[in-house]
Amino acid sequence: MKVNISYKGTTLVANVIGELDHHSAEYVRQKIDSELIKSSTKNMVFDFSNVSFMDSSGIGVIIGRYKNIQKLNGKLAITNINEQIKRIFEMSGLLKIIPAYQNIDDAIKKM
Repeated sequence: MKVNISYKGTTLVANVIGELDHHSAEYVRQKIDSELIKSSTKNMVFDFSNVSFMDSSGIGVIIGRYKNIQKLNGKLAITNINEQIKRIFEMSGLLKIIPAYQNIDDAIKKM
């Protein structure tokens, strides 16, 4: 599991690589939260182009970051999800509260 953090203006982009499950959830949570604390981030995008698997722990990570971004009066979006991950998002209801986009640029434009 790896998380590459980058910025596009005031938007934090977290490119998650590998499996987002109970083994890696705490690492991902800490890595993103440490960036949120030290930056002037307003919005955040999760890039799932390199995520091969996700379980309910991954949903918890996303919901937690969603709540943190809301406290900052920002928005969160998800991009590049494959069909397997999309089904998990649909079943959990995440797509009803967090928008999903084809790519990072679309997400940033819509925020």
